[in-house]
Amino acid sequence: MVSSRLLSFLLFAATAALLVSAFLLTGHLRPIWFSAFFLLLGFGIGILVRQKSPHRPADVQKHGFGNELLNSTINEMHEGLVVIDTDMRIVASNRAARRLFSNIETTIDSRPITEITRNPAIYDAFLDGVRGTERVDVKVETHQPDRRIFDLRVVPLRSTSYGEITGALGVFFDVTRLERLEIVRQEFLSNVSHELRTPLTSIMALAETLEAGAIDDRENNRRFLSIIQRNAARMHRLIDDILELSAIEAGNVRMKPETVRLRLLAEDVISTLAAAAASRNIEVNNLIPTEAEVFADPHRLMQMLTNLIDNAIKFNRDGGTVSITMSRGPRDRISVADTGEGIPSHHLDRLFERFYRVERARSRELGGTGLGLAIVKHLAKSHGGEVLVRSDFGKGTKFTIELPPQPGAPKEEFAAAGEPGPSQSMR
Repeated sequence: MVSSRLLSFLLFAATAALLVSAFLLTGHLRPIWFSAFFLLLGFGIGILVRQKSPHRPADVQKHGFGNELLNSTINEMHEGLVVIDTDMRIVASNRAARRLFSNIETTIDSRPITEITRNPAIYDAFLDGVRGTERVDVKVETHQPDRRIFDLRVVPLRSTSYGEITGALGVFFDVTRLERLEIVRQEFLSNVSHELRTPLTSIMALAETLEAGAIDDRENNRRFLSIIQRNAARMHRLIDDILELSAIEAGNVRMKPETVRLRLLAEDVISTLAAAAASRNIEVNNLIPTEAEVFADPHRLMQMLTNLIDNAIKFNRDGGTVSITMSRGPRDRISVADTGEGIPSHHLDRLFERFYRVERARSRELGGTGLGLAIVKHLAKSHGGEVLVRSDFGKGTKFTIELPPQPGAPKEEFAAAGEPGPSQSMR
């Protein structure tokens, strides 16, 4: 407090001397007065803030927050932090770094870095650091217990007094999730490009053929135009599905659940797909009880059922059957079963991925975009439910949408005709 008052007195005295000198030399007091006033005001505010601040260094040391706060902060970091000396020996580290190096919880300090890891990229980066070279974007991969990817940055540490290098500091940034997302993005772009290229190539080739004179060929020109129209429609469906899936994944699609009479909704879906079923003599059976109700967004539920029933028709045997059933328990279960060839078990885990197909050629031939099941999965999750699949190869496949029960609905259980017990094989 005494030092602050003394400083204020000295500032006032210096300002007064400045004013008198300026007046005697120039006779113009106003410009110097304003400058001195704002200078003095700034010093005064600084002194006041320093006196009132609850986080002064003296208070930090008094209450013991210094080292404790620093250690807690470093150990709670998600990034691994390692400091070495010029002998390549670790002198400091945090908890994340100890987990990084073989998941050891014991101290790694005072040990040579070669005892902790045999990764040459890590060693070379720290070696360059103690030689005075900063290293950035060093990619490091670990495989125990699982594969993880890190970006390592190493900077040299210098003495504040002499500027000599005393060691190096390395920070490990975990970018595993970012790498996975980048792989997904690249696969998505590759798949989209491939899916669009096939119909676009066909459209361009037929358009050139028509332009070259085939437009006057009455036997083939309409067939060519029909193929162009079919491929254009396929591209349109693909783009619509991509936009729809992107909106659902981004959370831009709001669910508006209400009580839905499930049998009537299923009848509407069946009627829209009746022509496709009749063309292959496939019988679609609506086995949902008349009184069955579910709590869902009717538009989105119709979208899910349309995708599942359409797939059940496309990938069924000629003359096969499709059965739509519903059962009630802890969750409402809506099932779509077919009598097709079934799906090999090694495909089931990836069945709901975007653009994943069991039979690529057949799926494209039937007009599928490869996004229908992904849309069903995300819509089910948006309702607070999920979608399951069970398949017996050579016998058929059953998809089941599980939805939360209607609030306040009775807990009695009922099963439609032909409805088996709960599915044991989940995606």
